[in-house]
Amino acid sequence: MPDSERVRRDLVRLLQMAYSGEKAAALAYQGHARSLSDPAQKKAVLEIEQDEWVHRRMVGALLAKLSAGPSRVREIRAAIVGHTLSFLCAWSGWFLPMFFAGKLETKNVREYDRAADWARQIGLADFLPDLAEMAQVEVRHEKFFLEIVGRKVPARMTR
Repeated sequence: MPDSERVRRDLVRLLQMAYSGEKAAALAYQGHARSLSDPAQKKAVLEIEQDEWVHRRMVGALLAKLSAGPSRVREIRAAIVGHTLSFLCAWSGWFLPMFFAGKLETKNVREYDRAADWARQIGLADFLPDLAEMAQVEVRHEKFFLEIVGRKVPARMTR
């Protein structure tokens, strides 16, 4: 298989994973927001949830440009994971949802950066602005969650 075909296949898989991941995250953030007592934190988490839905639409558009769509299996898994995490936030206390949300956002940044590298490799320059924008938003999310839990924010968060 030529290298560009492999990179395209990998990009499609990564975008399918991101598409479903955004769903899981958005659903989890609904419960996370409900579990918070601080109004400012609740508002911020609800705004982050909305960003995840926007990202999902953006990733869906990128998949369509690749003549691909979401993975049905990943979509089912994302719904189960998202609703489960949403439900568990009410009992898990304050720290765990904040900590794991920060970790999730770190993973999202890396995925969008990797997707941008692959898009660049196969000449999809029109993908780069959306992928860069989503990565920048995920960096803000990551910074929010990690600052809340008192963790040191990585230097790369200066985007």
